[in-house]
Amino acid sequence: MTTPLADSDPASKRTPLILPGLVVAQLLATSLWFAANAVLPSLEPLLERQGAVADITTAVQLGFITGTFVFAACALADRFSPSRVFLICALLAALCNASLIALAQHYAGVLGARFLVGFFLAGIYPVGMKIALSWYPEGLGRALGFLVGALVLGTASPHLIRTLGHSLPWEEVILTTSLAAALGGFWLWYGVGDGPHRGPAGELHPRALLAAFRHPPFRASAMGYFGHMWELYAFWAYLPLWLAAHQRWHGEPTFSVSLWSFLVIAAGALGCAGGGLLSRRLGSARVAATQLGISGACCLLSPLVFLLPTGAFLAVMLVWGVTVAGDSPQFSTLNATHAPPQLAGSALTLANCLGFSLSALSLQALDAAAGTLPVGWLYALLIPGPLLGLACMRTLIKNQGTQSHSLA
Repeated sequence: MTTPLADSDPASKRTPLILPGLVVAQLLATSLWFAANAVLPSLEPLLERQGAVADITTAVQLGFITGTFVFAACALADRFSPSRVFLICALLAALCNASLIALAQHYAGVLGARFLVGFFLAGIYPVGMKIALSWYPEGLGRALGFLVGALVLGTASPHLIRTLGHSLPWEEVILTTSLAAALGGFWLWYGVGDGPHRGPAGELHPRALLAAFRHPPFRASAMGYFGHMWELYAFWAYLPLWLAAHQRWHGEPTFSVSLWSFLVIAAGALGCAGGGLLSRRLGSARVAATQLGISGACCLLSPLVFLLPTGAFLAVMLVWGVTVAGDSPQFSTLNATHAPPQLAGSALTLANCLGFSLSALSLQALDAAAGTLPVGWLYALLIPGPLLGLACMRTLIKNQGTQSHSLA
């Protein structure tokens, strides 16, 4: 599809304006990812269910895994206009998100709605990356840093909406995020469109990940990515609970949990953009490993971090927020760089599916431990991810020197 704007302007003249448009559209559309988590304190009494954070977040992850596989198997973003796919998925995800208002007293219905939100997010986040590649076939690393940063900001935005509208009914928070997603879809479809470098359609090969794993550099980067995913979404999902527990433990409700949930998650956007810029000088492997190492150290020391006074505690949480997400675009670029070219599309799709599957497992692990383990120790369960990831990345760190231009 050629958008109205593309009809009047040559691609070369539009390119400088494409990245901001992509970033804004991605930010608005991905605000749906944690929309239910932001209103969970209001939603749980209606559901008559406590501790629903793991199930609701896992439903989105499983929906995203299923959607990613279906979209790749059917090659939807190859057979049809990617910007149109993005728009349709943004509208459908917005409708599913808004349906929470009608389903608020039906737990199974809420989980089903969140699953569908995740399913249609598979037509937003990865398709946005594909559109970025069609505009930036060279030098994608910087664009990817900003685009993943937009995803992080979008993920954090429901907490900001809840903070700014603390007196708003939870239903209005849900409607606001749904409207934002719809606007993001229209923004990308009309203002950005499909780039001039769309690649040919490819087939999904189920055994591609195993074949790619025989290639040591890809195996190293993929294992680092899996360790990152074990930590990332569990950290985000349980952050409000951890902040609130710190307040109760210290008896000092001196900060807004919603505001600081937003700030800590949103800090990851700085890590993504800054890491993208640093990777041009230091290499993606070194940047990714450094950020994974810092976030892993925060996991390891989390029981002690929980005991810190409020100011020091919040400072550490900001550092953790920067690094826990900041390595994400670098792992995406490393995976794409080291995947065998003939299997790259399938290997990256299946690696994403496996990474999000691991995030669902870590969420359930924290949920299972929440009733028995002191809350200050919950994040210690995330330590194996960064440790294993770093151990497997040693060869990449030694032999880095490759600059990556890739698709997540």
